[in-house]
Amino acid sequence: MPESADPDTRDGGRGGGIALALDILAMVSTAAVTGLMAFLVLARYVLGLSVVGLHELIMLAAVALYMTGAVIASRKGEHLTVDWIAGNITSPRKKALHDLLIALLTTVITVFFIVWAYFMFSWGIQRPQVTPAYRIPLWVPQLAIGLAALGCFCYGLRDILDAVRRYRSS
Repeated sequence: MPESADPDTRDGGRGGGIALALDILAMVSTAAVTGLMAFLVLARYVLGLSVVGLHELIMLAAVALYMTGAVIASRKGEHLTVDWIAGNITSPRKKALHDLLIALLTTVITVFFIVWAYFMFSWGIQRPQVTPAYRIPLWVPQLAIGLAALGCFCYGLRDILDAVRRYRSS
């Protein structure tokens, strides 16, 4: 990938505030999933305790982790790659067209994902459901899915603009 097309070098390698927030959220949710799972095993098999609702908290942290990972993959351009094809393209113009095709496909798919997430979220608001132990509304993890869809869509638009710019300049 040419340096100008690498999302992590576009801003001098700093990643920006959004990238930093995503990285922090990924680290926090990873620590939460790992810590809660370790506590669950320790409580159940060492202490002989059954902690009610722990699976709910693990699920919330896992959904946040998976959705954050999807947006980070979009940011880095690692969400949809076919290395063999990309590796055999030598022309900068053809490489830009290939990247444009990937960005267009990604953006169209995320539009469907946004619509699906909207219907899922609005259904959860109209017919509220909660988790059994802590009564956490199910729209909380659904909101994470919707925000991930919006984030991936925004990065898809960024990739389209970048590919068009590189195509025109080559």
